[in-house]
Amino acid sequence: MEIIDKAYTKHPEYGSRKMILVLLCVGHRVNRKRVVRLMRLMGLEAIYPKPNLSTPCVEHKKYPYLLRGLAIITVNHVWSTDITYIPVKGGFLYLVAVMDWHSRFVLSWRLSNTLNADFCIEALKEALDKYGNPEIFNTDQGVQFTSQEFIQVLEAHNIKISMDGRGRWADNVFVERLWRSVKYENIYAKRYETGKQVALGLEEYFTFYNNERFHQALNYATPRMVYFNEQAKPELNWLKLTPPAALREPSGGFTLLSREKISLESQLNTERQVVMSNY
Repeated sequence: MEIIDKAYTKHPEYGSRKMILVLLCVGHRVNRKRVVRLMRLMGLEAIYPKPNLSTPCVEHKKYPYLLRGLAIITVNHVWSTDITYIPVKGGFLYLVAVMDWHSRFVLSWRLSNTLNADFCIEALKEALDKYGNPEIFNTDQGVQFTSQEFIQVLEAHNIKISMDGRGRWADNVFVERLWRSVKYENIYAKRYETGKQVALGLEEYFTFYNNERFHQALNYATPRMVYFNEQAKPELNWLKLTPPAALREPSGGFTLLSREKISLESQLNTERQVVMSNY
């Protein structure tokens, strides 16, 4: 399942037949029935033109896709959400996130070991409580987002509902790009073993993503800078230099001569200025 997830993240157009070839290339002899079952379990569906897309779906009320050709130039104009699969040792979890389209700011997120709608509703309510209401909320047509409980929350806040077309991965492209960043920059690199590790790791990553990760599409600003209209550059605490041991409080009877201390302090300040100016 982890191999399928990596292949799908990189090539969302791959269906079960191509997944079989991918698995065979890395030494897993599987049949199509098993691959189909695992992809269905993970909530993965290949992107390709499907027949009778215009046939109305009777399972839920149809909402149009409102974002085609729409100029999104302010925050809280459009929010969107999606669910992705997170592999852990011996199992998997599901991650949902709510994002502001204009700033790419991740407003809220939740983890769950089931695909019911509860964790999606919790993430939605947290985003609304913290950041107010968007004008439009976009989702895919998954059962979590078409459930009566989820729709009722949006309608109670007078939010316009937009839904992707079936199989239209590109309709929610910014969240899909978020998933690619989350997985290649965090999940696949860290290889978490427990749900607790995933939760702690994602808390750290989304803090970095919102506050410190520069986006080329945002003219190399961070999502936080755009969402809150901040001009000041973020504080990168992890980049701050630690003074050498000789400049800390002396211990064990060791005392640094004042002239040497002044020289080291001057050198440290110069190095810090060079690093920060280059950054």
